[in-house]
Amino acid sequence: MVPDDNTEEDNGAPSITTPISQLGYEDCRDELIEVVRQLEQGGLDLDTSLKLWERGEQLAKRCEEHLAGARQRVADALAAAEAEES
Repeated sequence: MVPDDNTEEDNGAPSITTPISQLGYEDCRDELIEVVRQLEQGGLDLDTSLKLWERGEQLAKRCEEHLAGARQRVADALAAAEAEES
């Protein structure tokens, strides 16, 4: 069931209507796992399935953005440490 507002669910996790740009990596990953679970379970009408799939694609893209940012931070830290050693 999709909540109607932008509040957090009872378990403290952001609701499915939370803008993806406001989600951290772990929240995106967890919601993506839930989207995949619902799609694999089946039994949804086509429109609901498409909406879930679209949300899943957006969540996956946001996860990739978070990971790219983390990789860049690690690369920058390693380069700074290397520069200090020289």
